[in-house]
Amino acid sequence: AVSALSPLSRAAMAEGPEPKRRREEEKEAEEEKAGAEAAPGTAEPFPLRSVRLRRLLRDSAREKAAFVHGRVVGASGEEADAVLILEKTPFREEQIEALLREHTGLQLQAANDIYSTYRLYPPPRLSEIKTTVVYPATEKHLQKYLRQEVHLIRETWEDYQNITLPFIQSQSFSIQWVYNILEKKAEADRIIHENPDPCDGFVLVPDFKWNQNQLEDLYLIALIQRRDVKSLRDITAEHLPLLRNILQEGKEAIAKRFGVPGSRLRIYLHYQPSYYHLHVHFTALGYEAPGSSVERAHLLEDVIDNVAQDPAHYQRRALTFALRADEPLLQKFQEAGRV
Repeated sequence: AVSALSPLSRAAMAEGPEPKRRREEEKEAEEEKAGAEAAPGTAEPFPLRSVRLRRLLRDSAREKAAFVHGRVVGASGEEADAVLILEKTPFREEQIEALLREHTGLQLQAANDIYSTYRLYPPPRLSEIKTTVVYPATEKHLQKYLRQEVHLIRETWEDYQNITLPFIQSQSFSIQWVYNILEKKAEADRIIHENPDPCDGFVLVPDFKWNQNQLEDLYLIALIQRRDVKSLRDITAEHLPLLRNILQEGKEAIAKRFGVPGSRLRIYLHYQPSYYHLHVHFTALGYEAPGSSVERAHLLEDVIDNVAQDPAHYQRRALTFALRADEPLLQKFQEAGRV
């Protein structure tokens, strides 16, 4: 579906990035035309054409995405695993007319009365596929994107203390990339808003799921400055000023930069989170973002109200979340007889 941007939204999108950022985006566009994607942590282009397909890990009709396991031969001649996430980018209003006029093929699939269905083949310049590369990928990365059965867990506070927390502490979950953003060692030019207070401050950046070309799938992340809050389970009344700053300043920054009011945002936390450094998601209300389902997302305003009424709310109540069949944490719950 194609949604029109309001004049205010178009203006906000047009004037958002700084000149430096525009130059970088133009440079990235030229690299894409040459068929090169930058490999994480290097200045060399990722050798996409040399990837040997091993298997399709998962595909999603709803997300218009495919998750692919490939192998890449490195400079030393050794092979390494890679995960490629291929996503169809959302339609952009300014491209629709060109898409209709410049298509390379139109094939009728079915017709009935006033209704007909076609296959439309767009020109190459309008066939963009967002490609996210994880390279070199570990077995954990492969398992993360592999299609799995899902189990619902009801975690009590005792379960958290006896099962979940020891599991988190025993794992080597790297969040150095978060610290790099907070310390401006990486992605400094992508920061939309910053509150530098070491206790109640945060940084707001676009999520990589969003290419910032349209507002329909707007997605930003607020990363807190302090490093001692892992998840929803750690939140107490002490953190209310921080959460209120994120809520208020985050909405104001998004309205100022992108012209989207707070009433059109879904603002929430995940439990379980994908990484254990407290962060808050800001997505367009009409966008069905991954992880926004009822068994994982907790609205920030509800969290604030819960803690304001009971400072130990998240140390008392049971929390529900889903775990995939291959996740080690599920095995821990099974061993404890909780599943």
